Amino acid sequence: MTMLQTANRRGLLLILSSPSGAGKSTLARRLTGWDPSLRFSVSATTRPPREGEAEGREYYFRQRDEFLAMVAAGEMLEHAEVFGNFYGSPRSPVEAAMAEGRDTLFDIDWQGGQQIRNSALGRDVVSIFVLPPSIPELERRLRGRGQDSDAVIEGRMAKSRDEISHWAEYDYVLVNDDLDRTFANLTTILEAERLRRDRQPGLSDLVRGLNTEFDTR
Repeated sequence: MTMLQTANRRGLLLILSSPSGAGKSTLARRLTGWDPSLRFSVSATTRPPREGEAEGREYYFRQRDEFLAMVAAGEMLEHAEVFGNFYGSPRSPVEAAMAEGRDTLFDIDWQGGQQIRNSALGRDVVSIFVLPPSIPELERRLRGRGQDSDAVIEGRMAKSRDEISHWAEYDYVLVNDDLDRTFANLTTILEAERLRRDRQPGLSDLVRGLNTEFDTR
């Protein structure tokens, strides 16, 4: 059962990162099913829409000059160029969700996570890195997808070493040796972070009220 979010607290930014095949996308999908109020961050991109993709659902589609203008104006929490196209996380939808007390989930790599942690919203970030239990298991999972060629898999494996080297930059690290157990740990982290003292703005008023009750006994 989920712990319902409340509008009397500031929403947080939950970052999930991992090497390809370690399970972060599966965990992200489970997490949004576990708590439907959790907002999944929709990225902006300069690549054209593919068949079946809708504006604001898969991506926010922007022209290259418009995207770069958003970056220059500080309207992107993070961005990167991938194979000639830009991708990034628009800031305004995240801030709107935070003001409503809703949390935003980011399924991004370590570079994007680093940019968000270094942004003006960095104090609201909770970052989690997902590790595979072993490198052979990571490769087995990649091959088990049946989606990529041997060359693509080798490229992903080569990139994984660099990605894993950034594990110590994260607040929490989960070893995904059992998906159900890892997901249970993930929800425990989120519930605990929502209960942090500095994320409960009503506590100060409550304590003042309690002290007043002491004085009137």
